[in-house]
Amino acid sequence: MAILAAPTGNEVNLLEVMLHAGPVSKTVLAILATFSLLSWVVIIRKALLYRRSRAVSEQFRGAFKRATDWRELKQQVEKFALSPLVGLFVAGYGEVTYQLRQVGADGRPQLRSMEAVERSLQRASVVEMGRLERSLGGLATVAAVSPFIGLFGTVWGIIDAFRGIGATGNANLATVAPGISEALVATAIGLVAAIPALMAYNFFQGQLKQFQTELDDFSLEFISLSERNFT
Repeated sequence: MAILAAPTGNEVNLLEVMLHAGPVSKTVLAILATFSLLSWVVIIRKALLYRRSRAVSEQFRGAFKRATDWRELKQQVEKFALSPLVGLFVAGYGEVTYQLRQVGADGRPQLRSMEAVERSLQRASVVEMGRLERSLGGLATVAAVSPFIGLFGTVWGIIDAFRGIGATGNANLATVAPGISEALVATAIGLVAAIPALMAYNFFQGQLKQFQTELDDFSLEFISLSERNFT
């Protein structure tokens, strides 16, 4: 018959350590908890946004390939608003439409400058990438700053512990351990806040590279169709 070991009383109660921490340590822990909460909000929102944007982009790409008249597709762009490709299409379509108002020597509308179309697509690509990157800087900040804030809390807690030793004149382990444990909790919480933020930031950077590839590919396809049909 197995015998369950009784608790020794030495287990670490993290909540109790936090509640008995000093005012500076509590402030540090509150800051780190806020950073962690905000980073998770950004992570969840970005994950949902990227997933929906990719799905809508696939739908818009199909509609673009099937379209025989860009004017009809232009009237439907609102339902594809989450796709970054829509921004490129609207910008390119606007430039193409503007240039086609001018009639060539043969009496047909012609594109005067494909370079202008390319520039409009490039500007739209920068805008769309900026929209997708929004708030990711916050994750980078949390990942970079949280460990140092936690380290500050640890250093302050150790200083406080040594002050207690100096005041009591007692340097045994029972006197030092509570203050040191409170100090080390700040470092642990700092890492808890930083690690998910760093992992998410790197993951989203990979997603952004994929979006950039899709935008570049769509731009080339738009330019190719414009040259084929209007020059």
